[in-house]
Amino acid sequence: MSRQLTVRLADDLVEFIDRRVRRGAATSRAAVIAAAVERECRLEIARRDAEILAGARTGDDLDDLAAYAARAELTDLR
Repeated sequence: MSRQLTVRLADDLVEFIDRRVRRGAATSRAAVIAAAVERECRLEIARRDAEILAGARTGDDLDDLAAYAARAELTDLR
């Protein structure tokens, strides 16, 4: 399902959209705007996920190994 919207955009934004359509980067003005809104939705979800992950510090079984590997000197393994 889709719905039609009427929006006002600054001239420079309309020119940008029209250039993308002329170059074949998008099939229509609506496609450019839909892609931009979808990208903004993904960005919002990613920011929310990052906040959740930042607040949920859980230990990992490999934390000690990673700390050891970070301190270990590289040696010739031949």
